[in-house]
Amino acid sequence: MLDIIDSADDVIAVCVTDKISGAELDTIMDRLDGAMARHDKVHVFVETRSIDGIEVAGLGSYAMRALPLLGKLDRFGRVAVVADQGWIRAATKIESALLPHISYRVFEPEGRDEAFAWVTGKS
Repeated sequence: MLDIIDSADDVIAVCVTDKISGAELDTIMDRLDGAMARHDKVHVFVETRSIDGIEVAGLGSYAMRALPLLGKLDRFGRVAVVADQGWIRAATKIESALLPHISYRVFEPEGRDEAFAWVTGKS
C-alpha cells in the first residue's frame, strides 16, 4: 500500500507498507516526473513498513520509466529512507555506495522525524 506524505513540491515523500503494486509504482513515477519538470533538484523521502513484496506485473513498466533516470542522477538531492526491516536498510546503503554523488541517509523508524526534517532541509 502506498501513502503520499504531504511535503514541499521538490520533495517526493511516500510511505510504503506490505506489498507495492504496479499502479502505485506509476503514481510514484508520475510525482517524480512532475517534480523534475518543475525543479532542478528533487529530494526523496521513503518510509517502509513490513514490506513483503512488489507486484511482479508492474515491474516491467516501472523499469522502462525508471531507466532514463540514470541520466538524471545529478538531479537528485537528499534521499532519506526510513525502514523497519534490516534488509531494506542494507540494500539502501549498497545503493548509496553505488551512487556516491547522491546524498543518502538511512534511518530506523524512531528516526523518522529527523529523516523528514533532513530531507526537506529543515535540520
